[in-house]
Amino acid sequence: MIARYTRPELGRIWSDANKYQCWLTVEVAASQALAKFGLVPQSAADTIRDKGAFTVDRINEIEAEVRHDVIAFTTTVAEHIADPEASRWLHYGLTSTDVVDTAQSLQLKEASAIIRAGIVALSETLKKRAIEFKHTPIIGRTHGIHAEPSTFGLKLLLWYSEMQRNLTRFDAAAEDLRVGKLSGAVGTFGHLKPEHEEAICNQLGLKPVAIATQVVQRDRHAAYISTLAVLASTLDKIATEIRHLQRTEVREAEEFFSEKQKGSSAMPHKRNPITSEQISGLARVIRANAQIAFENVALWHERDISHSSAERVILPDSTILADYLLAKTENLIAKLLVYPARMLKNLESTGGLIFSGQLLLDLAESGMSREDAYRLVQGHAMNSWKNDLIFRDEIAKVPEITSRLSPEKLARAFDYNRQLANVDAIFARVLDQ
Repeated sequence: MIARYTRPELGRIWSDANKYQCWLTVEVAASQALAKFGLVPQSAADTIRDKGAFTVDRINEIEAEVRHDVIAFTTTVAEHIADPEASRWLHYGLTSTDVVDTAQSLQLKEASAIIRAGIVALSETLKKRAIEFKHTPIIGRTHGIHAEPSTFGLKLLLWYSEMQRNLTRFDAAAEDLRVGKLSGAVGTFGHLKPEHEEAICNQLGLKPVAIATQVVQRDRHAAYISTLAVLASTLDKIATEIRHLQRTEVREAEEFFSEKQKGSSAMPHKRNPITSEQISGLARVIRANAQIAFENVALWHERDISHSSAERVILPDSTILADYLLAKTENLIAKLLVYPARMLKNLESTGGLIFSGQLLLDLAESGMSREDAYRLVQGHAMNSWKNDLIFRDEIAKVPEITSRLSPEKLARAFDYNRQLANVDAIFARVLDQ
């Protein structure tokens, strides 16, 4: 991922230096565990632990000749150990992917901890602002058209609830990838035993996979990237809503705009939702990566490397972008400018048309058939819409309605607080779970 969208800690996790450090961590854990089983001399395991080191430049230099990154790595480590009696026990009983896949799990474990923290941080900000605007009325829109009253707090609460589901899904996907594999070239433990794998994984804080080929099966990675894609889609959903709310003719909420910020090179008045648009755009990248992860599941026989090159891109990019987008969205919500007066003005802009459903119910309750009530209310609603009339005023002139509904009942039909009476109950249902 380009530096523009990479936060430092995720960038560090996917750096070559950290990748090779994770490989070395696996190699050291393996030699120490195998020493306890008597397969590797303890002195050799200790030397590997104490003197094993590398430089990325030297690995790259050797790889340019041998065209195999793991061999280049082990050669470099052996050079640093500088003790043939010890270095001959390096990588003992292992195949390349034993190290690569297990080390990759360590990188994903690191990345997942940061992403999880980002999910929690965004969730807490959504919760805080949902409570802040719990009873702030706003028009609910369906198909982009005014429907019935809602509150801005409920909009935020909905996103909070969805983020809680994202957290549950992410925890499961991350845990499913907290695995190691050291069962050899085709997964048969041809050189080591299952108990050796279990001991090595235990040192690394990983679980051994129950069964593998040469690789950890890629359904796990597909589920993980798919979960990130769902998470990104939620962030896209939030950003898209804010983009709509910021439109000039709506202007119910907008992104924070700093004093020195510029919106357009040509139009000094512009305040554009650039952060929301960036979130929507980059979410597409993670969703696209999920398709690649699906295609990585099917490999030839016990292993090919068609997945490997793709994963060098999609795993770093997807986790880096997830981290970046979570931070961007949290900041977006925390600093979001909200305009309750504009929300109320828009809610009332149709002259009460949005209460047609409540009026329909009140007329039905009064004894009028639903069909007659619908026909009556719709007729006056369409006339008010077409001629830009105040619907509630027009309704008050209709004898068929006023003969059934007293002025008090008619006023109550147009009271948005009536339709928002259960907001507290919805908050309790979400926040008390």
